[in-house]
Amino acid sequence: MKVGLVGFAGSGKTTVFNTLTGIGVPAGFGGDVHIGTVKVPDERIDRLSRMFKPKKTTYAEIVFSDIPGEHGAESKGLSRKALDRIREQDVLCLVLRDFPNPSLERAADPEADLQAFLIECILADLGIVERRIDRARKEKADPLEVAMFERMKATLEQELPIRVLSPHVLNREPLRGYALLTDRPLLVALNRTEQEAASPMPPAISGMLERHHAAGIVLSASIEAEIATMSKDDQAAFLADYGLTDSALTRFIRAAYELLDLISFFTVGEDEVRAWPIRRATHAKQAAGRIHSDLERGFIRTEVMPYDQFIKHGSEHALRDAGALKLEGKDYTVADGDILSIRFNV
Repeated sequence: MKVGLVGFAGSGKTTVFNTLTGIGVPAGFGGDVHIGTVKVPDERIDRLSRMFKPKKTTYAEIVFSDIPGEHGAESKGLSRKALDRIREQDVLCLVLRDFPNPSLERAADPEADLQAFLIECILADLGIVERRIDRARKEKADPLEVAMFERMKATLEQELPIRVLSPHVLNREPLRGYALLTDRPLLVALNRTEQEAASPMPPAISGMLERHHAAGIVLSASIEAEIATMSKDDQAAFLADYGLTDSALTRFIRAAYELLDLISFFTVGEDEVRAWPIRRATHAKQAAGRIHSDLERGFIRTEVMPYDQFIKHGSEHALRDAGALKLEGKDYTVADGDILSIRFNV
């Protein structure tokens, strides 16, 4: 999963990046995109690895990109260059400032900054959609395609993102090459003072996020960046002092997985124990394609060992003897924690 962090100048975006990745990138204006990869903690993978003792254990990963912000300290918009840089991300994370910043004259106004970002993205997508409609009409394109873009145009003109359109209403397969910003999942990180780190999201911002089908978390990057460098035992104690039970990274991962509706299935063996994140309700054949395209192309069936049942019985042999090992076809809906063994023929 690729997550692009974006924010207006002075929002603490790079500090948030350092908090989530553990990388000490200097804060301040710069033109470079900084990248950091983190493993998604999963106690199930830890336990399976202890049981199989594989040569390699592979966790799901999140790749964070710290997208350079605007150089104008009082900028109220994001440049087209900044917007283009986030188009290749799977998830957009907007960092909002909700703390005093002596280097900025303007007081913190996260609600206005959020509104400005949402409008910038809507206008950028609207330009793409309108140009495609004009070209499609000149080329006498498929009326169904024109209708699809007209539907998106109407949605954007209502100042709503394309992601509010359900898959039943909008077929996204033909849209892959357009990289529309408002069709990307959006997660907002409200960056506050340490005194307000455990306070809930303000209702005005929560309402905007709900209307735009986005999610949000609250954090204090300045203090949590320091906590992230401590040992796990010390982290827990310091987080508790601020009224927090989990680190910013744990809260971010949880919010991102819920936003994307992700689950994990596993493959196990002596060579590797691995977690594979997929969207909930994914069928077995498509899940096989996450491992390798040949497995999807030549899919026959899959052996399924539910994680809880596997742990209960202690081995594949015992699970099979108990009749709890399932043999499923291509339309089987993979469940969170399923251990899959794909049978295929190419």
